[in-house]
Amino acid sequence: MTATLTWRLLRDLKTSDLTEAGDTWHEVSGRSAADRVRVDRAMSAKLRETQESDSAEAALGRLRRLSRNFQYLQTECGLVRTALNGLAGDLAEPQNQLKRALADAAALNFTVHEDGSVSYPAAEVEDATGTKQEAPGGKSQGSSRLPLEPPGLGSQGQQSLYPGYSGFKPVNPNAAKAQDVADRIARAVRSAGEIDARYAKTLNGLRAEKGLDVTAATLRDVARDTADVRSTAGMHLAEDVPEDKSPAERKKWWDGLADEQRQEYLKVAPDLIGGLDGIPAVARDEANRNYLPVLIDELARRDGDDARTKLDALRVIQGKLSESSHPPMFLLGIGDEGNGRAIVSYGNPDASRHVAAYVPGLGTKLNNDFVTDTMKRAEHTAIGAGEVDPSVASIIWLGYDAPQNVDVMAKGDAQRGAPAYNEFMAGISATNANEDPHVTAIGHSYGSLTVGTAAKQSGGIPGVDDVILLGSPGVDAQKATELGVGKEHVFVGAADNDPVTHLPTKGESALGWALGGPVGVEVGRDLFDQGNDDVYFGKDPASEAFGAQRFQVDDGPRMVRDIGLFGAHSQYFTPELDDVSADNIATIVGGRPEDIVREKHR
Repeated sequence: MTATLTWRLLRDLKTSDLTEAGDTWHEVSGRSAADRVRVDRAMSAKLRETQESDSAEAALGRLRRLSRNFQYLQTECGLVRTALNGLAGDLAEPQNQLKRALADAAALNFTVHEDGSVSYPAAEVEDATGTKQEAPGGKSQGSSRLPLEPPGLGSQGQQSLYPGYSGFKPVNPNAAKAQDVADRIARAVRSAGEIDARYAKTLNGLRAEKGLDVTAATLRDVARDTADVRSTAGMHLAEDVPEDKSPAERKKWWDGLADEQRQEYLKVAPDLIGGLDGIPAVARDEANRNYLPVLIDELARRDGDDARTKLDALRVIQGKLSESSHPPMFLLGIGDEGNGRAIVSYGNPDASRHVAAYVPGLGTKLNNDFVTDTMKRAEHTAIGAGEVDPSVASIIWLGYDAPQNVDVMAKGDAQRGAPAYNEFMAGISATNANEDPHVTAIGHSYGSLTVGTAAKQSGGIPGVDDVILLGSPGVDAQKATELGVGKEHVFVGAADNDPVTHLPTKGESALGWALGGPVGVEVGRDLFDQGNDDVYFGKDPASEAFGAQRFQVDDGPRMVRDIGLFGAHSQYFTPELDDVSADNIATIVGGRPEDIVREKHR
């Protein structure tokens, strides 16, 4: 492009030249990546293994510098390619607008001049008396601003529509059409010029000094360059993301992209991909790992306890991701909306024959407790189920706002979370490579209501074979058969000392307190719940009336005598506290539900 953009330059521009130039930059990026791998794995690794000396250390220092250079080239050349593709894509619309305007001018026999003005021929018109007169031709100068008055009636002088007056001038119908064409040309050129200037600034920012020594500080600047490219070309990338499609259609879209296109999203716009259900787990993990430092930086610039809480949690997650673990961690989602978002899988959910997705409940949010305790529950399940069948992935799904306080007494959070959970599970079904994977939905506490609500939606939870309900206050259902997998595939763990599994219904509670507090509640239950099998959100899942498969768990500490508070409600997953419950959960997730230790219904 040039500093002075004309309509002829815009018309004749071949956007394919820009994309072809981008492909060349991509080739350089790819070669740099391959050269970096050779330096790190072949040269540096072999030198470390075979030699120990001062000269060897000096050589390793030079190889590290060379590796940084290749890393810088790989990233920066990839950013140039993304910017050029974005420029080509963004210029396509004003170029098409221009070509349509020029086509209309040709069809009307108008002449478009170098400066974008449009000449139109004379025309024969009739005045109000029916007398034919010739309206002279003229020239219209375009404006890139939207017209404030009808074209042809403003800048060319007052044009009376009544004959007999000295100021009468017949109106040429071509004048309005020419003005419209000229304005469209001007707007197209102006739009293209603004796009060109924006991309020129970004591309100039990617230019490196000759002889630049790529240091660690330089590599940190890559993040700034990536942000600049994203702000410029982000709209171009976002336009193609099929956010309104099904997870299966998104996977098809992703699989159809060329490798270099996928790399653009992963490196330049990872936030568009990391949380998109239907994108393969390996790609989501890479996108979210790339986005995590950006999100941390954004939160670090904010004030307030909420931002600091999320920031601390994300930093701990970042530290865990940098460590080697077995099973390996996959970061399938991260975000700061609401109470925070985090979806972590222990094991690859696309490669595993058995996949479980656990929804946490009351009080869960993106904080240190989530990272140090709640996430461990999914990890314990993965390790335990791995002893049943090594092909296992266990997911903690914080993809909704769990209630934090008295909101636990309402269904709203579960009703909002259920569709998101179902879409996530549809994504798991779309991306899993096994022909018929065994999938388990797990809900704990209020999370069991979310799972139950999801199961009761049309079609149920996509791909799910088994449902596990733990410490449940009810799932807004009267029968296990309402959850869509058959009562023999609904499993319940309910500790006798877990108060959440004994919550009275709303009516019982109100009447009971009116009759005298906790003792009155018991009286209310005896009067209105003769089977003693109703809880706050429907039938007690551990009851015979509900009809699920109840498995054995430890009773847990009592609230008063053992000062356990909610200890019995929080130990279902933890082998050190309740090995029977943890083993039963792992046995179901691992595909051997017939081996669980059963317990009588309440």
